[in-house]
Amino acid sequence: MPTEEVCVLIPTLNEEATIGQLIQNFRSEGFDNILVIDGNSTDATRSIAEAEGARVIVQSGKGKGQAIQEAFSLIDSKYVVMIDGDGTYLASDVHAIMKPLLDGSADHVMGNRFADYEAGAFTKLNHFGNRMLNKLFGFAYGEWLDDVLTGYRGYTYKAVKSFELREMGFEIESEMTIDSIKKDHRIKVVPISYLKRHYKADTKLHPVKDGARIARTIYKMARLHNPMFYFGIIGVAFMLAGFITGLFVVFQWVQGVTRIPLTILTAILLLAGFQMFFFGMLSDLTVSLHRENLRMLRKLSEDLRSLEDKK
Repeated sequence: MPTEEVCVLIPTLNEEATIGQLIQNFRSEGFDNILVIDGNSTDATRSIAEAEGARVIVQSGKGKGQAIQEAFSLIDSKYVVMIDGDGTYLASDVHAIMKPLLDGSADHVMGNRFADYEAGAFTKLNHFGNRMLNKLFGFAYGEWLDDVLTGYRGYTYKAVKSFELREMGFEIESEMTIDSIKKDHRIKVVPISYLKRHYKADTKLHPVKDGARIARTIYKMARLHNPMFYFGIIGVAFMLAGFITGLFVVFQWVQGVTRIPLTILTAILLLAGFQMFFFGMLSDLTVSLHRENLRMLRKLSEDLRSLEDKK
């Protein structure tokens, strides 16, 4: 493996308990180009990383998403491997991450933590939340990936430079996956190991708050990829509200009470629900045509590039 062509990217925030060993492990696997982008740690993370020979950059903003965006703008290596610095991933799994990139079968590789995880690596809430977000992602984008929130990933240079990322927090993993689907990147999922967090390493993730933000990101970005899903949920909400108010109106009417304002509201809610479904269908048709045109343009561009290379 041409390890000199690989940049190992490690976003960190107060990871002094694990960062040194992680860098050593990657070096023992033959990877020396290691970039640590640090979110202004208040412990010895940066000094430990520098002592182990990693290149250390302090991010200019806040949040994991901003750190990754900043790092991507600086990296010019042919391949990028991104891994969390909390010691929950094995450096030795880098070979599984790199294989699809090297053989040309993938642009974006995701490590599946659920394939082999240590007891206690997930809390019950985290395990349930991850599974639910995976299902939400599948319904929204039609790609049933095993672990859309994994922190162990690999990319080609072309994929890294094509990303258009905006999320600043832990939503960045789901946004990268969505953007890859949007840009027709070839995605591969490979099994990896996932370890219990080091007893001195505190988690920065707030399961409920960050989980809600991730779900919101998955739903929000669906309006440009799967508008039928996006507007369909709104339509269902309107129709459900109309059905509930309608039942109350009927119940009151049977008892001899006429609720004219509530009857009007019921009609408006049901009509709005149907309109949302109709709008979703039209938007879905438009998006499908646009996506097909983009694919044709990409194929034409690749064919022209191939002809130029032959010349």
